[in-house]
Amino acid sequence: MRNKASLIYLDYNATTPVDPRVIEQMLPYFHEHPGNAASHHHAYGWVAEEAVDHSREALAMLLNADPREIVFTSGATEANNLALKGIFQNYQRKGKHFITLKTEHKAVLDACLWIEKMGGEVTYLSVDHTGKVDLKALEAAIRNDTVLVSIMWANNETGLIQPMEAIGKICAKKGVLLMSDATQAVGKIPVNPRAAGVHLLTCSAHKCYGPKGIGALYVSRVQPRVKVNAQIHGGGHEGGMRSGTLNVPAIVGFGKAAEIALEEQEQEFIRIQKLRDHLEKALLEIPHVSRNGPEQGRLPNVSNLSFKYISGEALMMACKHEFAVSSGSACTSANPDPSHVLLAMGLSHNMAEAAIRFSLGRFSTLDQIEDTIKFVKKAVASLRAESPAWQLFLDGVDLRPMGW
Repeated sequence: MRNKASLIYLDYNATTPVDPRVIEQMLPYFHEHPGNAASHHHAYGWVAEEAVDHSREALAMLLNADPREIVFTSGATEANNLALKGIFQNYQRKGKHFITLKTEHKAVLDACLWIEKMGGEVTYLSVDHTGKVDLKALEAAIRNDTVLVSIMWANNETGLIQPMEAIGKICAKKGVLLMSDATQAVGKIPVNPRAAGVHLLTCSAHKCYGPKGIGALYVSRVQPRVKVNAQIHGGGHEGGMRSGTLNVPAIVGFGKAAEIALEEQEQEFIRIQKLRDHLEKALLEIPHVSRNGPEQGRLPNVSNLSFKYISGEALMMACKHEFAVSSGSACTSANPDPSHVLLAMGLSHNMAEAAIRFSLGRFSTLDQIEDTIKFVKKAVASLRAESPAWQLFLDGVDLRPMGW
C-alpha cells in the first residue's frame, strides 16, 4: 500500500495539480497585492486590474482571440450556463431551437433541460461507436428556427476530438451559432475558435494546471458579434456579461497556466501520448479488455478501457491505495448509473460499468505507468478469479442473454 504522497495520480481529466510556477505567480495577489480590480481610484486597484488584463491577454493568445472576447467566470460549468441560457434569452426572435449531442457534459445537458423547461426545443443527436457526430445528421437537424449548435471540442471521458472545422462550416452555411465546451481541449491541443467557426467557447483553469474556481467564456465580437444575456447581475463587470468581484489570484493563475500551455503543449503532447500508448498497449494485452473510443483522433492523455467480466468500480476499489483513476466524469461520480457517454456510443450496460478512464498529465512518469500496469494486471486477475461471471465464461456459458 502506498501513502498518499506516493499515490499515483491518473485522474487529470477530473482536475490537474496546480503547476508550481502557477502557484508562485498567484501568491503575491493574496496579500502583497490585495487590490480589487474594479477599484480604479488607487494603486492597489490598478495593480490588480493590470494583472487581470495580462491574464486576459495570455488566455486570448492561447485561443488566438481578442482579449475583449474573454469573459472570466467561476469555471466551465458557469460559462456553459451563461452561454446557453444567455443565448436562449437573447435570440428568441430568431428561434428557440438548439442542437447538441447525447455525449455532452452534464453542464451542457442540464442547461439544455432548463431551456426546454423555459419553452425552448432541443435536439439531442446520436453519435457513432467512437463518439463522433454524424455531420450529415447534424446538417439535417438544423432548422430555420435553430439558434445554436453546442458540441464539445474533446470528450472528457474518451478523449475523442470532434471535427470542429467541419462542424463550423455547416453552421456557417446554415447561419446558426456554434458553441463548444473546450474544457478538456484547451491547454492540451491547439484550439482556435475563430478558425474553426466557433462563436462561443468555454474552458476552465483547473483542467490545464491552473487553480480551481476560475473559468472563461469566449464570445465572438466579429463575424458575427454575439450577444449573451447576463445570468448574474450587479456591478456590470466583464463587459456587463458577468457581474461580481473578480478573483484576481485565480485569474493570475489562469493566465500563467495559459502562458505555460502555449509554450509547452506541443512537446507535452508527444511525451504524454507515448506514456498513454505504453499504458494502453500493455493493458489491452489482458484478455477481454477493449478500448472505448477511437485509437486516433483523441486527446493524447486519455485511455478509456472496459475490463470485461468485472466492474470498473471494483477495479478502482482494488487499486485505490495504489493509484487514482475514475470511471467517467468527476461531475457525475455520485450517480450510480453507467456513463451516459459510453451508452450513447452503443456500449452495453455491462461494458459501460466495466470501464475505467485513465487520464495522464504533466507530472506522470514512466515509472508510475509501469507500476500502474503491474497493479492493474494483478487486480484484474484477482477480481476475475472471484467472479462467478468469469467462471461461467470459462465454462463456455453464453452470458449475453443474462448479462454479467
